[in-house]
Amino acid sequence: MSTSQPVDTIISSTEEGLLIHPEEFVNTLPSLQYQYEALCIEDVCVDTLVQEYGTPLYVYSKQAILSAYEAYENSFAMIDHQICYAVKANSNLSVLKVLVEAGAGFDIVSRGELARVLAAGGDAKKVVFSGVGKTKKDIEAALQAGIGCFNVESVSELELIQKVARRLDKVAPISLRVNPNVDAGTHPYISTGLRDNKFGITHEEAVAVYQQAAEFSNIQVVGIDCHIGSQLTEVAPFLAALDKVIELVETLQEKGITLEHIDLGGGLGVRYIDETPVSIADFAEALLPKLQALNLKLFLEPGRSIVANAGILLTQVDVLKPTAHKNFAIVDAAMNDLIRPALYQAQMAVLPAVLPSSLGIDTYKCWEIVGAICETGDFLAKQRLLSLAVGDVLAITGAGAYGFVMSSNYNTRARAAEVMVSEDQHWLIRPRETIEQLFAQEQALLS
Repeated sequence: MSTSQPVDTIISSTEEGLLIHPEEFVNTLPSLQYQYEALCIEDVCVDTLVQEYGTPLYVYSKQAILSAYEAYENSFAMIDHQICYAVKANSNLSVLKVLVEAGAGFDIVSRGELARVLAAGGDAKKVVFSGVGKTKKDIEAALQAGIGCFNVESVSELELIQKVARRLDKVAPISLRVNPNVDAGTHPYISTGLRDNKFGITHEEAVAVYQQAAEFSNIQVVGIDCHIGSQLTEVAPFLAALDKVIELVETLQEKGITLEHIDLGGGLGVRYIDETPVSIADFAEALLPKLQALNLKLFLEPGRSIVANAGILLTQVDVLKPTAHKNFAIVDAAMNDLIRPALYQAQMAVLPAVLPSSLGIDTYKCWEIVGAICETGDFLAKQRLLSLAVGDVLAITGAGAYGFVMSSNYNTRARAAEVMVSEDQHWLIRPRETIEQLFAQEQALLS
């Protein structure tokens, strides 16, 4: 994989639309390649998967997941650290199991995610519990499991953890999630480190809250946490946040509060189409001098950067509807399967499963790739130059993160199946839902 390939060699933006050169583009992604003009993930042909499992279909590469995780492990090897995969990015048990076996910890935001981690064989002591709205039941489950740390986001939450821990005769390890008011320069919906965001405790209040926490009988202060946003492609925001956290660590030491770890969250971005994100190695190189001087254990919570480009969503063209104003390619996936384009206006690459026999630009039209849902906002990609026919299979890349986990049954649509591939093998890791399953738990009221 080469993420440094010049953008202008893999995409062409014209007045008509966006042309992605598929053979060049897959060279920027892990585990994808064209073999004899057919798209493969690892050594499995996409057509083979479609024939066996149908579409829409989420497919994940085991090796791509492991490679991304190992890049974090290797890049931070010179300091004490724990990589805690953010379960919200992709919570399939098989994905979690791959990471458990690699030695990962986990970042969770609900007791449901905790249950998934434990079901996959994860070590509760390697779990950090984030999120702004932890309930009494969440806290009870986490304490009973013996998780490694709560990332506390408010005084109210701190008081509730103390209350529950005292009742259960447990000691709750905590860090405070500090909001450093650093602009991550990302989409406003995934920015989390500004004072206008709902996350964390303000930088100005943090010391006083730490002093309060230190007084509680069933609270053990062990760390400090910050997370400024998602899909960050530069190191500068991380460095700015780290500097502010270091200031607080030094102030806390002066007041007799000694920490064991610093948690810098996640948020490192990936290439979806033309982004040029910093590599994990360069990210580490920029942070390590400050972290080595700090001499605390480092926690990181990557999600997207581990699984996004390990996954694709396969979908089939059902209808081609050219009009005088726009050409619509209606596919069997929709916004209920992949909501990122509609929710975040996210741009994701769309590649043909089989390269067209003629690559002349005159064979291409500008298509809107849309689903069958009754919403104008139901689109997967806009203004894409493609050569299409009914029955063609398309692959949407970057779909390993925030794809299936954000899918729904809107319009009473069954959710897609999920498959894992490794070398030349493939396994169904979640079967396609049936329509009957969607209302099996409902009961009609009869007169």
